[in-house]
Amino acid sequence: MNGPELQSRLSDLGITLPIVFLTGHADTATTVRAIKAGAEDFLTKSVSSEQLIDAIERAMARHDAARMQRSKLDSFRARVTTLTPRERQVFELIVRGKINKQIAYELGTTERTVKAHRHQVMEKMQVQSLAELVSIAERLGMLDSNRSAGS
Repeated sequence: MNGPELQSRLSDLGITLPIVFLTGHADTATTVRAIKAGAEDFLTKSVSSEQLIDAIERAMARHDAARMQRSKLDSFRARVTTLTPRERQVFELIVRGKINKQIAYELGTTERTVKAHRHQVMEKMQVQSLAELVSIAERLGMLDSNRSAGS
């Protein structure tokens, strides 16, 4: 099995390890395919050990950063699942810029009830500010223009 075949097999298995190719005979087509398939770098021999170590360190740093991002997103998604259906509606309307009075009218309830739901949303989402809540919604793709508040 050659390097690109191994890369493909690892991908098929869902293994997301960072890959740095080191080859004695690189051709453009293979290099492009490997990079498009997720390779972090593609080095041609003879490369210094310093260059190889630098490539590996960069690949590991990018991998760690991506893993941390996925972990944060997973945590945000888990928090959203703790919201009741009504809290979820309030959350989606809040992050779209609606004020309590507008939310109350839209949901057919009172401002006082909206304030209570809003408080619960802030608690469950573990945020202190509207800006943090909007940031989470943005990162989860909840503010896409083609989504409606009820979806």
